[in-house]
Amino acid sequence: MKTPRNAAVLISLGLALTTVAACSSDDKPETKSSGSAAQAADAPVTIKVACQPAKTAAANRKAWDDDVIAFQKLHPNVTVKSTDQQPCFDPKTWGPKLAGNQLETVFVVPVTNYNEIIERRQALDITELTSLVKNFKDIRPEVKNLVTKDGRVYGIPNVNYSVGLVYNKKLFIQAGLDPANPPKTWAEVKEAAKKIAALGSQYTGYGEYGGGVVGGWHFTQALYSLGGSMVSPDGKTAAFNGPEGQAVLQNLKDMRWTDNSAGSKLNIGWEALMRQMATGKTGMMLGAADVITDVVQKFGGAVADYAITGIPDGKSSLAGGESYMINRTATPAEAKAGLQWIDFEFNTPGQGRFNFARGKQIGNPVGVPDNDYMGTSPTGEKIIADRKANATLPTENFELYSAAAATVQPKPEPPKAQELYAILDSAMSAVLTRKDADITKLLADAAAKANAILAKS
Repeated sequence: MKTPRNAAVLISLGLALTTVAACSSDDKPETKSSGSAAQAADAPVTIKVACQPAKTAAANRKAWDDDVIAFQKLHPNVTVKSTDQQPCFDPKTWGPKLAGNQLETVFVVPVTNYNEIIERRQALDITELTSLVKNFKDIRPEVKNLVTKDGRVYGIPNVNYSVGLVYNKKLFIQAGLDPANPPKTWAEVKEAAKKIAALGSQYTGYGEYGGGVVGGWHFTQALYSLGGSMVSPDGKTAAFNGPEGQAVLQNLKDMRWTDNSAGSKLNIGWEALMRQMATGKTGMMLGAADVITDVVQKFGGAVADYAITGIPDGKSSLAGGESYMINRTATPAEAKAGLQWIDFEFNTPGQGRFNFARGKQIGNPVGVPDNDYMGTSPTGEKIIADRKANATLPTENFELYSAAAATVQPKPEPPKAQELYAILDSAMSAVLTRKDADITKLLADAAAKANAILAKS
């Protein structure tokens, strides 16, 4: 009942073109809610909320609908209308809905777009209302800071994650590799990929994206792991065309054309690599822990086969996530009801999305440590304990990742992330499809295009 993290990177570049007409470049962030909604009377109010599970996910959809009924019993003045849309943040519809002021009262925003939404006054200032989310104080400070500008709060974080290396334990065993000791460096990834690919022509040692914006997104993940940066410290120029960027593309080119371990299929779009991983014929890929949930639940992968460890080399790891925000046009009563819904469905241990006992009962994969936005706070510890108590997946498959996530330095997405990712798609695609691809030229061309975009920031 949340936006797939990988899908969040598919945000349309059209977002940059859908600025609400009423918001001029010198508008200040919306502060409409300050105080007034806190005193809103409990008069009848109707709110629209994003993220109802798809009809094809019947059990999860029923769980959501049951939660709506339970919430309305607790708040009899509130009527909740759910948006029948998955993923929650759909690039094909979100931009037009934004431009036409058709967003829900409670809507989802991936971390990539927090700043744009806040600066364009498209989210309500909820600073005086955060007490309606009882565990707001337990959200990690660095995560809350991402939705805070000039001391004002504009969202309730819902997801926080870091990237690791997802791998297939069964294939590791078949290839003579030790699944309890997965690769710790990119050099070890290359060696493991060669052994997996040697199992036969239908096997891919290491899977990667080459387009659909996710190619550039994965480039960034690998770049960060080697200690590189996408942009200069001031955010005005590209920095990805240095030694680390060269190493990312050279490593991938070697696996594709020298080792023949990266496969010949060009994966474009989030689902492509997920489906490939689920077949059980691909050994490794980069991703957050929820990749395993998606591979198992959405694409039919074998539950026990998949594990995740820290990102190779581990200089830093791309951090990501999402938040729920309140529509800037919400009335005080709607804002209050919206935050009460966020509290009920997304931030309370044992209920809503954290009802792991129900998740286990209806057949969801439970046990993946795919969200650390509460950290080691009392709420965070309760969530972890409940998840372990109701685990349907082998939790030992995630211990290496959890240990690494606690020590690897998280690094946020760059400014103009989606535009930069789209530019780097071309470089990723080139090394996967052309044996003679010139890495130096590819990165130089990408940097020139990125500099033009960053100069307008």
